[in-house]
Amino acid sequence: MDFSEFARTVQANVGRVIVGKAGVTELLLVGLLVEGHVLLEDVPGIGKTTLAKALARSLELSFARVQFTPDLLPSDVTGLSYYNQKRQEFEFRPGPVFSQMLLGDEINRATPRTQSSLLEAMQERQVTVDGQTYPLPRPFLVLATQNPIELEGTFPLPEAQLDRFLMQVRLGYPDEAEEDEILLRYQRDDPLVELQPVASAETVTAMQGRVREVHVSEDVRHYILQVVRATREHQAVDLGVSPRGSLALFKASQALAALRGRDYVIPSDVQYLCPPVLTHRVHISPQIRLRGRTPAQVVAEITESVPVPVVE
Repeated sequence: MDFSEFARTVQANVGRVIVGKAGVTELLLVGLLVEGHVLLEDVPGIGKTTLAKALARSLELSFARVQFTPDLLPSDVTGLSYYNQKRQEFEFRPGPVFSQMLLGDEINRATPRTQSSLLEAMQERQVTVDGQTYPLPRPFLVLATQNPIELEGTFPLPEAQLDRFLMQVRLGYPDEAEEDEILLRYQRDDPLVELQPVASAETVTAMQGRVREVHVSEDVRHYILQVVRATREHQAVDLGVSPRGSLALFKASQALAALRGRDYVIPSDVQYLCPPVLTHRVHISPQIRLRGRTPAQVVAEITESVPVPVVE
């Protein structure tokens, strides 16, 4: 199965459950192919959890869901060592992070200590408990959700953790026709119950190796660097995009080009990915924020200001 066929098949299968979000599904596949993680930020009831479940079933990935709350402990996520009286020895009981797709629901409701328990898993694909390191299954994808309008009882994600998310994605409300289709589709049964896999974890793992072969010309590579460096020099920005962010944009562009049927990256791939990949990594000054401007608007302004190379 080639990349474009893989993308079409998975998008169509997820589309049996989620109406009108093929673009969001494509971005999740980009994250999966480059072993990145995705932060889904939107209001409740949009379908974030359903989307995660539909993607996991479509790819036959093991799935676990953690409801983040203020009293959640790091061991509730990573697992713990307990004393087995029958065997007279300590044993490790894996937590929900030992799955191929982990949904962290309302991640900003957990304390910073619990939030940070995911850092090692997200960056190094392993978990260390009581001095013992355990590898995580591959492929491994963290999908975290947070509500952008509910601030009471929440703990904002620190910059170090935000930077470890490849992308921040919003689903948005469906239009009237799409919402009418949702009503009809869920009138009698839940389509998620009968959803069947159309690809396997082995297929995803193989594609993760092949996606690195997608060609990125020198002009496009320099274009990525110019956009990223412009975020550090913009007068409205206090903290620009880190080198991890430039690498994320580079890898994501390779995956997007592959999913769209090309073995080379073009500037429009980079432009398309700038909002989800860079926005959550840019911190604008309080004065600019008070004037009503947002990081998304600043990133859009920066992207438009950088000259686009002409690639043959």
